[in-house]
Amino acid sequence: MLLLECPNCGVIAEETEFHGGGEAHLKRFGPGSSDQDFEGYLFQRENPRGVHFERWRHVTGCGKWFHAARDTVTLEVFGTYSAQTVEPPEDLLETIRAKRPGFKWRDIA
Repeated sequence: MLLLECPNCGVIAEETEFHGGGEAHLKRFGPGSSDQDFEGYLFQRENPRGVHFERWRHVTGCGKWFHAARDTVTLEVFGTYSAQTVEPPEDLLETIRAKRPGFKWRDIA
C-alpha cells in the first residue's frame, strides 16, 4: 500500500484515498497540432522500471491534483509536489539522486 501526502492540504493517507491519473509532465498538444504529435500524446507513455513521475488526485479530500515521484519496483514514494509545476522541484530530484545514483531527469544529470 502506498502512503501519499497531498501537497495541497497536507493529508497523509493510503492510496485508496487518492486516484491515479497517469504519467506526469506530458506535453499536451492543442488544436492545429500534427496527427503524429496528437497520437503520441494520447498513446505513448513511459513505463519505467524504477523512478516514475505520476499525477494523483485527492479524491476523498480536497479534490485537487498533484504529482508524485515513486519507484515502480519498490513502491517507495520519494515525494509529492504541486501539479502546477513544469518539472519536479530540484530538492526532490536531489533526494532521488541520493537514493538512486545515476538517475537522470529527462537526460539531465
